[in-house]
Amino acid sequence: MSWYEPGGAAWTYVSRKLIPARLIVLWICLGLPLIAAVVVGALTTAWVWIAAAVFLVGGAWGSWIVYRQVTAHAWIEREDDLIVKKGRLWRSVTVVPYGRMQYVEVEAGPLSRAFGIAKVQLHTASPGTDASISGVPESEAARLRDRLSSRGEAQLAGL
Repeated sequence: MSWYEPGGAAWTYVSRKLIPARLIVLWICLGLPLIAAVVVGALTTAWVWIAAAVFLVGGAWGSWIVYRQVTAHAWIEREDDLIVKKGRLWRSVTVVPYGRMQYVEVEAGPLSRAFGIAKVQLHTASPGTDASISGVPESEAARLRDRLSSRGEAQLAGL
């Protein structure tokens, strides 16, 4: 057990559907300049092909990063708090006590809705302890919002 892994806890990982959703955004952002570089390279000088290669390598590297980020994103619901972990190289672990939660927000844009996933955003009195979980299946996001809200109200009632 390390500082990053609480003992005896089972992580719930985000949906793998988040990977293609993020890859679509990545390749739209990199694909348009890549296509422009290929067209300009075909019409003019060969030096522009270097730019096309840079965009292609950058897209491949970005795709690998997206996969690694998504597969490291998880959460644990414990009795008194919620733990959210992100990252592999720069690891981040956020512990949000239920009694500190002000509200829980579920949001999903058009691309997220197409993949059936949503983002659960937890808001607390301190911005440093806010946490978000991207790539939660829509049905689980609604249940998670309700569970966290009810646990937060129960913790506040005990104060």
